[in-house]
Amino acid sequence: MSNVPSPLPGIFYRRPSPEEDEYVQVGERVTKGQTLGLIEVMKNFTEFTAPEDGTIEEFLVENEEEVSVGQDIVRLG
Repeated sequence: MSNVPSPLPGIFYRRPSPEEDEYVQVGERVTKGQTLGLIEVMKNFTEFTAPEDGTIEEFLVENEEEVSVGQDIVRLG
């Protein structure tokens, strides 16, 4: 297992918009480069992507939670 940290400070979002489904669910298999969420900084949104192939074991922060640089967001197995 490995934790994936935030590359920048901001607000973490698990879905592209409030009306849409979450990018990924716990237990889902993901591939390197796949979007796991968004980080918003001053109205600019940056994709938060998987650094490697794996399975989403756990989200370590809640949707719309503020994150800091280096803070672990998700655990991949």
